[in-house]
Amino acid sequence: MTQDSAVLVVSDRSDRANLLARSVATVMACRQIDAAAPLPADLPLAAVVDVAHEATASAWVARLQKLRIPSLCLAGRPAAAVAPSAGVRVLPANAPRPAILTALFGLVDAQQARLARLPAGRREAEAVVHRANAMVSDLFLAAQAGADLSAAEVDAGTEEILDAVSETGIRTWLEILERYDQQLYQHSLSVAGYAAVLGASLTLGRADRIRLARSALLHDVGKARIPLSILNKPGRLTAQEEAVIRTHPVVGADLLERQGGFDARMLGVVRSHHEMLDGSGYPDGLAGAAIPDLVRLVTICDIHSALTERRSYRDPLSHAEAHAMMRDMAGKLDPDLLRAFRAAVSGLVADGAPA
Repeated sequence: MTQDSAVLVVSDRSDRANLLARSVATVMACRQIDAAAPLPADLPLAAVVDVAHEATASAWVARLQKLRIPSLCLAGRPAAAVAPSAGVRVLPANAPRPAILTALFGLVDAQQARLARLPAGRREAEAVVHRANAMVSDLFLAAQAGADLSAAEVDAGTEEILDAVSETGIRTWLEILERYDQQLYQHSLSVAGYAAVLGASLTLGRADRIRLARSALLHDVGKARIPLSILNKPGRLTAQEEAVIRTHPVVGADLLERQGGFDARMLGVVRSHHEMLDGSGYPDGLAGAAIPDLVRLVTICDIHSALTERRSYRDPLSHAEAHAMMRDMAGKLDPDLLRAFRAAVSGLVADGAPA
C-alpha cells in the first residue's frame, strides 16, 4: 500500500468524532483514533483534528503538516489553536457538518492530485519510511520495556528499506526522513539507508545486503535503555553522562543475545560499532583484524549519518564536510571501505570533496 485511501479523525471528543466518522464513511473509508494515540502506520489521505486541548491540537496539526498530510482543525478558538497554512484548514468546532465535510473533501481531492503527480517510487518510499518509522518505534519501546523484539518484523522492515532505497536512491530516502522529528528513530533509518546503498554499491548478494541493513537498523537499540534526559540533552554531556551513553553497545548486544533469534555477526555490530581500527574505540578497545568488515561498514554509515544530521546543539555538516572529517580520521576507519562509501554516496558529496 503506497498510501491509505482513508480519512483519519483524531479526537478527544468521542461522541462528536463518531458522528463525523459515520458521515465521512458514507463517501470513503474513515478511521478514528483518540488524541493520545500514535499516528497509524498507514498514512491517511487527510485528517480531521477535533481536539479540545489547544496545545494537543496544535501538536497534531504540526505533525501532520510535517508529513504532508492535509488536515482540517476544528477548534473552539481557531486562532489560538493553529493558524491556517498550506495544507491546513481551520473551522470552528461548532461549524455545520456539511461545511466540515466540504472542507475535508476539498483537502482529500487536493492530496490525491498531489500524489498523482509524484513518481510511483517516491509515493512508495514515503509509505515505507512511515511504516519503518512506526516499526523502529515499536522495537525501541519493546526494548525499553524489556519485551521481546520481533525478528520477523525487523526482517520485513529491512526488506522494504532495501527495495525503497534501490528504487528511489539515498537522496530521496534522506529527504523523506527529514520530516520525522524523533532523532533516535530517524538516525536508525538513516544508517540503514546508507547501509542499503553501500551494500548495493559493493555488489553484495541479497542475503549479505539484508544482514548489513538489518545490523544498521538495530545498531543503536541499546539506547532504548538510556535516559531521555541524556539522549536529548542540548548541551555537552558531563563525564558521567558520557559514561552512561557508552554503555549502549553492550546493553543492546546483551538484550538481543538474551532474546535469541539474532545471528552472531549482527550482535557483533551492535556491540562493536564504536570500535576504531587503532584501538581507541569502545567498549572493548578492539583493533585491526579483530574488527570484522560488517562492523567497519556500519561504523562508517553511522558516523556519516551522525555528522550530517541536525542536532539540538549543532547544525548538520554537509556531506562533503562530513566525508572530509572522516578522511581525517586516519587509522580509525577502514580507508578502502571509506572510499567505497564515498563512491556509493557520490551524488550527495560536493564535487570539490576529495575522493
